[in-house]
Amino acid sequence: MPPITWYMYVSAALFCIGLFGMMTRRNAIAILMSIELMLNSANINLVAFSSYTKAHIVSVGSRSVDMMLSGQVFALFVIALAAAEAAVGLAIVLNVYRLLRHINADEVNFMKW
Repeated sequence: MPPITWYMYVSAALFCIGLFGMMTRRNAIAILMSIELMLNSANINLVAFSSYTKAHIVSVGSRSVDMMLSGQVFALFVIALAAAEAAVGLAIVLNVYRLLRHINADEVNFMKW
């Protein structure tokens, strides 16, 4: 099994690429894809730390909870959040394109006062 630092390097690289893409792109769809990269890097961290944890069973009250899958469960929540973000973001981008005929994020200012 590879060491956890390899997963951290891949996750950090994905997060930096996503952050760079989000900060430098003007196209709204490219910005959404960069945010997806950042969320995927968080998923890699969650799953990597969950697989390397040593605490398997934790007693909560009268129940015992299996903590081995907690990172995978949180990763599923992040995937659901990313799907909702992509759907809502794409709907907003399509409506902006329909109104303005472009999707440059820095030129969309029709909602300002």
